[in-house]
Parts: sequence; C-alpha cells; structure tokens
Amino acid sequence: MLTNIPQVKLGIIAVSRDCFIISLSERRRGAIVAACQEQGLELYECKTTVENELDMLKAVEDVKAVGCNALVVFLGNFGPETPETLIAKHFDGPVMYAAAAEETGDDLIDGRGDAYCGMLNCSYNLGMRHLKAYIPQYPVGTAQDIARMIADFQPIARALIGLSNLKIITFGPRPQDFFACNAPIKGLYEIGVEIEENSELDLLVAYKAHENDPRIPDVCADMAKEMGEGCYYPDMSARMAQLELTLLDWAEQHKGSRKYVAFADKCWPAFPEAFGFEPCYVNSRLVSRGIPVSCEVDIYGALSEYIGMCVSGDTVTLLDINNSVPADLYAQDIQGKFPYQLTDTFMGFHCGNTPSCKLCADRAVKYQLIQHRLLEPKGSEPDFTRGTLEGDIAASPITFYRLQCDSEGVLRSYIAQGEVLPVRTRSFGGIGIFAIPEMGRFYRHVLVQKRYPHHGAVAFGHYGKALFEVMKFLGVEDVAYNQPKSLPYPTENPFN
Repeated sequence: MLTNIPQVKLGIIAVSRDCFIISLSERRRGAIVAACQEQGLELYECKTTVENELDMLKAVEDVKAVGCNALVVFLGNFGPETPETLIAKHFDGPVMYAAAAEETGDDLIDGRGDAYCGMLNCSYNLGMRHLKAYIPQYPVGTAQDIARMIADFQPIARALIGLSNLKIITFGPRPQDFFACNAPIKGLYEIGVEIEENSELDLLVAYKAHENDPRIPDVCADMAKEMGEGCYYPDMSARMAQLELTLLDWAEQHKGSRKYVAFADKCWPAFPEAFGFEPCYVNSRLVSRGIPVSCEVDIYGALSEYIGMCVSGDTVTLLDINNSVPADLYAQDIQGKFPYQLTDTFMGFHCGNTPSCKLCADRAVKYQLIQHRLLEPKGSEPDFTRGTLEGDIAASPITFYRLQCDSEGVLRSYIAQGEVLPVRTRSFGGIGIFAIPEMGRFYRHVLVQKRYPHHGAVAFGHYGKALFEVMKFLGVEDVAYNQPKSLPYPTENPFN
C-alpha cells in the first residue's frame, strides 16, 4: 500500500445564475452524485447552491468542514460568473469546472440552462483573476458524462495535492561524470515543491546512529519474506535494514511543514565502500510503499516518479533509456510476434531500484557488475558492491515520462505510452525490453533534440491522459509525445 500519497476527498458545488431556475441546477447536481455512486466514486454533495458571493463563502466553508481537498464546480445553468470563479480562489485545493448539457428537446423553455454559454464566461473570468482550474477536454455533458470527467479528475487532483505538500530530500552532490542529472531547482519552487539538500556525511552519521536499532530484526524478516530463500544475502540484511530505517526516520523528522517526501540520493562511487553495500534494494522497498528514492541525486527523476505514483495509485520506477535491442535478438524474439520495428524498441535499465513486484519471478538481490569492476579487486568475489535488485521487468503496459527543468530554468516534459515486452533480456540489472511506437523518431527529435537526461520515470499502465493534464495545470508549455509519422517533428528532415 502506498502511504506517501494523498487520499482525495471530492466535493461538488452547484452554481446558478439568479435569473435562471435554481432547481434546474440542483436537480442536475443530484443526478451527478447518483451517477458517481453508480461508478463507485465518492462525492460529497454540498447543498448550498451558489447564486452570490455570500453563498460562495458558505459553500466553500461547508466542503472544507467535511474535509474535501478537491472540488467540482458544476454549472447546472449559465451560472454567476464572479461567485463561481471565486470558489477557486477561496478553496485550498484543485478545482474542476464542468457544465450541464441540455437534456431533452421536449423541455427547452424552463428546462434550458444555457450552461454551454456560461462555461465560456466562466473560463474568461478565471483568466481575468489569474486563477488555475482544471477544465476537461470537453467540459459539457450529461450526469453520466460528468461522472466520467470526475473519475478522470481524481488522479489529477491527487498529483496536484501531493505536489503542493511535497519535499524532496537529497544526499550528496551529483557524481563527477553524471552531470546529466543536474538541473536548476528553480522549477521546483515554481510548482510549489520544497527541497532539502544534505551531504552524504549527514546520511552516514544518521546511519551509524541506527546501529543496533531494535527494529532491524523485523525489517530483516520482512526482507526475507519478500525475496524468498536463496534470493538475497542474509549477511547483508541487517546493514540494509539499518539504511531503510535511517531513511524512514529522516523523512519523518525532516518533512517539516510538508506531508509527503521523496529522496534523491548519491549511490556511487563512494556509497558502497562507506556503507558496505549498494542501496538499490533498499530504494526499491521504499518506492514500493510510495517513497521514491532516485539514483544519482536525480531530483527531477524523483519528482517525476512521485507524480506518476499519484496519477497511477501504484508504484513506479526510474530507468536509464539505456541500450538498443540487438538485431539478432529482435529477429528471434520480436519480429513478426509484436507490431514493432527494431527502432521502436530499446532496453530500460537500472542497477536494481525497480520494486520486486514489477519484476519477473526469478528476481534476486545480486551485485552491481559495473561497480564491482571499478571498485573491488580484479577476480575477487563481490563484497560491498552487493545490494542490487535484479531481474527482467515483467510484461506490462507502461508510460515512460519525465518532468525536467532545462538549463534556462524552463520546465518541460515528455510522455510516451508503450509496453514492456514478454521477451527475455539476457542481461543484468533491473531491465526490460520496452516498445514504444515511433520510438526512434521520438528519441531523436524529443529526447536528443531537447536535451533530456538519460533517466526516465516509468508508470506501469497507460496514464498519458492524466499526466498530460497534470503537466498542463503546472504550466508546462512544452509537453512532447511520440508523434505518428503523419505528424513530423519541427526538426525532422522532410527529405529522409
């Protein structure tokens, strides 16, 4: 269960222009609540219908008093432009606006609400007041239509609430030859995220203070239960449990005024020698409970992971967009079996931070091959480079995405949907063969052209629709995606 993301409690407030019949808006509001109940959506119905500013204050106080942290403002008729938009100003949380469609051609006198018209003025007034609100792709509909819009809004609201209460905690500077993960933190403040930067020594001191922590045996037992006999190093479990407890305690003691945390930690080259193990498996356990721990002090990687967890309600991972799929492997295991060209495929890899629940059954705690080559004597058995969680990533639909601040301090994003193929990678680490339609073009004209780093966040499902809306709400103007061949990229050579 993810314990580090918000629970959304939605409320609905109906508005009515005083020259329209108020009962029309109220009846339509009740129909939406009933439609949401049919879809299994909880929605608190505010009984105060807003016609003026005093109604607005009363309605907002009502939804706040019952604990609503996200809100639907429903134009059951044309709606009062000033009071309805001031709801977004006075309510502390994400607000969605939607409007009623007319119900029948047999009742277009007293039964006509003109909300189609009212929605235009609502949007105009929100803009005049510089108020942010979520407006669905087509915001006018029947009760059933609006119930579906509310279902779409729920994960978006969860992400926005989470970000407004998020602190990213870092340990250590970025590795010397990993400048790719560097980015201005200005973008964090622009979207309301706090950051606390610490030294690796701070973590080491805190880690040593947790030696012989009485909770360590229970964590070791849980690790053994998770991995199973023969799939972990028993002699390392206490050390790894000590780090897990250190990070959990640090999060609790340092979140301050914030409710949620994410970590971006330096994990090499000094870490394994100083701590006696690689932190990857511990990182995977934290993200399994909803606390991202990004590798290589990748602040925007941790941020991206957190957004994906809020949107999906599920755990995520952070991977290198790592290596191409060999042509012979493609010919043997992919060509003719799946609808992808070779350039649509690639391997996503990291040392071992992917949650065990997203790996195939033969996953195990192993050692970091690359670090073993670099840090330990040639020909020796792995020692402190042990601690990665390795295995092929299980087949699944996925969304590969990232929110990044570029060198000019501008936030930009990409989102691409695809899948992990049920094809053996024949390699090491936490790794999978990914397929994204038109990946080759996307790689060149988005990832390379717009200078994205090699890390991408992975959500296990198709969540592009909600992620796109979150990025728009955050004010990200450049949200790239894998465009079809019929829609060339601006930098794509038309004579290819």
